[in-house]
Amino acid sequence: MLNSDLDGQVAVITGGAGVLGSAMAKGLAAAGVKVAILSRTLSKVEAVVAQIEEMGGTAMALAADVLEKTQLEAAKDKLVETWGRIDILVNAAGGNMPGATIMPSQTIFDLSMSDFDKVTDLNLKGTVLPTVVMGEVMAKQGTGSIVNISSMAAQRTITRVVGYSASKAAIDNFTRWMAVEMALKFGEGIRVNAIAPGFFVGEQNRRLLLNEDNTLTSRGQTIIDHTPMKRFGEPEELCGAMNWLCSQGAKFVTGIVIPVDGGFSAFSGI
Repeated sequence: MLNSDLDGQVAVITGGAGVLGSAMAKGLAAAGVKVAILSRTLSKVEAVVAQIEEMGGTAMALAADVLEKTQLEAAKDKLVETWGRIDILVNAAGGNMPGATIMPSQTIFDLSMSDFDKVTDLNLKGTVLPTVVMGEVMAKQGTGSIVNISSMAAQRTITRVVGYSASKAAIDNFTRWMAVEMALKFGEGIRVNAIAPGFFVGEQNRRLLLNEDNTLTSRGQTIIDHTPMKRFGEPEELCGAMNWLCSQGAKFVTGIVIPVDGGFSAFSGI
């Protein structure tokens, strides 16, 4: 059944070809949203568009680098020219790099500042730039919902992922700052929130969490031991929080970060 609040709205999802981004795109499409999938690799985007169309949804492929403002502006122009507006922006583009990760045999003094900068650019600037470009359309409309993707690494100290943690913590701050900015200057119709996923198995972290035979690695086991629900999340389990934040049911909700983590953030480990 379509959500009447969302049916017919227009969304753009950066990083929409990834495991989590594509799941959220499909969740919005199932609620009747016209979904523009944005990523650098057009072939990957087109594959997700085809999947959404097969399930009866409406989707569009947009090729752009979230770190290139001119490419984002071109994608915005194509989207607005085709569908007339932007109601929802989901900033799902992000990732990590080996040099910004401290392995057990290393210390912080082995950190690659070059990789740290790249991770910070991808996760933080790669959220700020799409927000500025797509958010301007919302400002002119006086309505819109922006949903950023945070992480458990922003809220709890998780070893190894120093660059990812710092950049995702910045996302939490930017979410609150942007929520205040938009409400004060462009009205109550524009809201900015974030979702903080717990541990989901994706392309980048699969070998960190699972062995070749899909049994848990030692790190994967540690995570499960500290997750009260005793499992990793399924990508589609982000859709409930996502769709709610974009709906009128959350019209007085802005500046918050919602954990979707199986209880990880609530558990002390004792």
